[in-house]
Amino acid sequence: MNPIKTGLKKKIKVLIVDDSLVFRERLARGLAQDSGIEVVGTAPNAYVARDKIIKLRPDVMTLDVEMPGMSGIEFLRRLMPQYPIPVVVVSAVSENVFDALNAGAVDFITKPDLRKQISSDFFINELIVKIKIASTAKVGHWKKDISQGDILRSSKGDIKTKGDIKNKIIAIGASTGGTEAIAKIISTFTKDMPGTVIVQHMPAVFTKMYADRLNNSYLVDVKEAENGDNVYPGRVLIAPGEHHMRLKKRGDTYYVECFRGQKVSGHCPSVDVLFSSVAQVAGKDAVGIILTGMGSDGSKGLLEMREKGARTIGQDEKSCVVYGMPKIAYEIGAVEKQVPLDKIPQTLQRILEE
Repeated sequence: MNPIKTGLKKKIKVLIVDDSLVFRERLARGLAQDSGIEVVGTAPNAYVARDKIIKLRPDVMTLDVEMPGMSGIEFLRRLMPQYPIPVVVVSAVSENVFDALNAGAVDFITKPDLRKQISSDFFINELIVKIKIASTAKVGHWKKDISQGDILRSSKGDIKTKGDIKNKIIAIGASTGGTEAIAKIISTFTKDMPGTVIVQHMPAVFTKMYADRLNNSYLVDVKEAENGDNVYPGRVLIAPGEHHMRLKKRGDTYYVECFRGQKVSGHCPSVDVLFSSVAQVAGKDAVGIILTGMGSDGSKGLLEMREKGARTIGQDEKSCVVYGMPKIAYEIGAVEKQVPLDKIPQTLQRILEE
């Protein structure tokens, strides 16, 4: 039966790769609960996975990082240039997930404690969502970019600023594919860049790992935000996982408020919460940048920013891993300039020089 002709939605074919037989079976049973997903195979290591990818042609692969013989990261580095496929990394809490994302993975999720039913159920539900998002991701650029290497390389910074930047604020929001996109932008920052506040959809613990990783790689000071942290030139604050972040101002000093709360636009931290606060506090002194990600988080907040006189930039469709957040923002008129990821630093520089 042809699903296109009958109007039936095609199931997402998934390959599970993990060295634990128990975990593979638990994962397969959990994913099978969703009518939109079909687990077409499992593999205990990279070598078996390679053969099954060729044979089964899965739409998405889940991949463990720590495996015998060849690690998941090394497998990604060899696989993506030859056979790009959307990959969701399923791993223990480790900074290795960022190496996997840099090697081509679309997203990641931490392994649960399978002894706790609630933890396991929540994990399966989250993984199902991530697989569905990953199935829409664009990964073809990895085939062209074999010599890309690690994006978190040292950089001297490229953006030069002039004039008084003390009152300027840069606000960035991203989701799926955002860790790579943010790093590429931050790599161009110099110490005299305006204070920068960022929301990247990411679980707690990982936001600090990510901030530390950027801090050790680039010229600006990057930190996981804490409540009351000041925002000043040369400093980048990343919202902590499971906390919203708002920009505040006391006298001439910007600072952030970090707090737990209900999800807004489907997320905590929420880009909308950050952007809305930037609109109110910084107004025309702000620049908002919305990057790759599924959904609409950030679009309303960016529109508020633009209506308050801020300049706004959106990542274009071609360079997005998932053209969701920037698309909605563009469609509602929140984006002033829509440009490819590699042109965002130049666009930002021109805005700061005006």
